Amino acid sequence: MSAISPSRPTPTAPIGAAYSELKRRIEAAGLMRKHPGYYTLMLVTNALFFGVCFWLLALVHSWWATILLAAVLGFASGQLGFQLHDSGHRQMFSNRRLNTLIAFLTGNGLLGMSQGWWVDKHNRHHGNPNHQDLDPDIGIGVIAYSEEQALAKTGPARFIVRHQAWLFFPLLFGLGWAMHYNSIKFLVQVPSKLRWMEIGALVVHAVAYVGLLVALVGPWRALLVIVVQKCVGGFYLASVFAPNHKGMPQIEPGQEIDFLRSQVLTARNVKSHPLTDLVYGSLNYQIEHHLFPTMPRCNIRRAHAIIRAYCAEVSVPYYETSIYRSYQEILSYLHEVGAPLRTATA
Repeated sequence: MSAISPSRPTPTAPIGAAYSELKRRIEAAGLMRKHPGYYTLMLVTNALFFGVCFWLLALVHSWWATILLAAVLGFASGQLGFQLHDSGHRQMFSNRRLNTLIAFLTGNGLLGMSQGWWVDKHNRHHGNPNHQDLDPDIGIGVIAYSEEQALAKTGPARFIVRHQAWLFFPLLFGLGWAMHYNSIKFLVQVPSKLRWMEIGALVVHAVAYVGLLVALVGPWRALLVIVVQKCVGGFYLASVFAPNHKGMPQIEPGQEIDFLRSQVLTARNVKSHPLTDLVYGSLNYQIEHHLFPTMPRCNIRRAHAIIRAYCAEVSVPYYETSIYRSYQEILSYLHEVGAPLRTATA
């Protein structure tokens, strides 16, 4: 996908005032108000779901049943990932410390992932979505998101990028492991107030998590559960995150663009359905989430109609598509980015 075109359609309101007016309408509809009851219920439900998975693991003896339950545990981990996401954005409660505590307990305590790393990386992404230099989600890594990145690859990474459209979904199984690695790397390299608390919590998590599984199912089945849970959980989260921005227009270094357009044009919505909203943690409303990241999840569906209508009013293109079409677009885009390497090989 090419960079955002510098040409701008003539809006019905000045570009500088466009977001302010949208924000006024959203606040007037009461959609920025917190819903502690909703999130309290969600916290309890997720904790019970996560705990029941471990309880059931202790009751089964079949290897296939163990694999199935480990996969369900991976799904539960994904739901906890959305819980970490919401608390990191301070969507849950008005008290900032309470949100941080929930993020800490969810990330470091239950998932073995640094909440500090997640919040830092995710905030940088929100501030610069699809920016070729500043968005960490399209930075240099295993996948290439531009021809320049593709041509810079060497060794095994060059082979992966050459065939990245075919390898994309298999690579998603590695996200869970990458999150653990990046959490440790962040805590070692970046000083923070909660640094040692986070490190201590991760150590406690590792000991308690492995110890509990060994006590429940024995060492070999525990190893199987860990591998399946981490792979499925990572695949689940990555498959939800991928449609949000992959294959959408990118912002080039030095390119100036107003907040409303930078958030809307770089994001892709997946069409809503109650089941889709649940599975995606409401991140299928990616445009709405980027415009109002502190908005409680339970309000975002109502905001969707207001924001889509307002974008039409000010002539800002708003893109929404089906689940199937979103992945088709991602794979086509990745295949196109890897084309120079395939041509060079030929």
